[in-house]
Amino acid sequence: MYPCGNCRAVAVGPDGRCAACGTYQQQLQQPTGPPQPSVPPQSPPMPGGYGYPAAPPMGMPTGGVDLRRGLSTTLVALFGLALPALIFLLVARSGQFSVIGDMLDAVEGKSVSITEDDLNDADDMFTAAQVIYSLLTVAIAVVWAIWFRRLRLNAEVFAPGQHRFSSGWAAGSWFTPVVNLWFPKQIANDIWRASSPQGPHAVSRGLLGGWWVTWIVALVTNAVGGIRYNLLRGKVEGDDYSPSPSEAKSDIESLHSILAFDMFAIVIFIAAAVLALLLVRQITAMQEQRASLPPQMAGPAPYGMPSPNPYGSPAPGSAPYGAPQMPPTPPPGQPGQQYPPFGQG
Repeated sequence: MYPCGNCRAVAVGPDGRCAACGTYQQQLQQPTGPPQPSVPPQSPPMPGGYGYPAAPPMGMPTGGVDLRRGLSTTLVALFGLALPALIFLLVARSGQFSVIGDMLDAVEGKSVSITEDDLNDADDMFTAAQVIYSLLTVAIAVVWAIWFRRLRLNAEVFAPGQHRFSSGWAAGSWFTPVVNLWFPKQIANDIWRASSPQGPHAVSRGLLGGWWVTWIVALVTNAVGGIRYNLLRGKVEGDDYSPSPSEAKSDIESLHSILAFDMFAIVIFIAAAVLALLLVRQITAMQEQRASLPPQMAGPAPYGMPSPNPYGSPAPGSAPYGAPQMPPTPPPGQPGQQYPPFGQG
């Protein structure tokens, strides 16, 4: 029984007729099944998840890219000081070269005025130039390692997962024997590609390659000259060194040649310092331009994102490309298609 819509009497039977007024009523359909619990509305999630706003990594501004110019400016200033220091070193070495040349002329019997004080003055001048350049070299090495690691961290933001070595190697590879001959170059290649505003395949690495070749040639020539000089010095300073006039002349000629070779190495170092200064300015500008671009405008394809599927997007419900295809599920009430056993048909 339920209330009648006409007389409001609870007299409507199962047949829909009201026993009080005689009218027929249409029975209301009651919902079937268990009641569904109400779901309270949820607020949109915060960017950082768990209700907390996203925070930038420690030591990094928002976005994970550190574009502070402090280290790059310091490097430019240090290279600006290293260039005159190298020129001073070259002048001091050329002074030694000139004095040894005068000694060689005196041995050959030419009329040359040369004294021991001249030789000592040339050595003192070179020692002072070498101390100044060595102090600048230590400062450049420390700042360079820190700056290079920052470049690597920025490049990871630009191209995540696209680098061959970690940020630790970016700093430590410069001080690791043997591997410092090629690890830093590979890291620099990855940084250069990731930092290119035109995309990784549209960047010219002429400056990077020229700097690296010049740097390696300077290191090799300096090492060869140092080995030759130490061997000759060990021979001359030996207790049993009592050369004949011809042997003394040969040793002076060898020293003269070593000094000339060392002057060539200093010239290569000057070229490497100029290219390094230009490299610091270039890579800093590249990372600033790269950071200012939205992902979709950084080259032909965004860094760190998968390339478009050349086979097209799969249809809804289909397996991804390369995955085994499963037989379709038949609709309810219809028998499924029968497939022959494996290995038959």
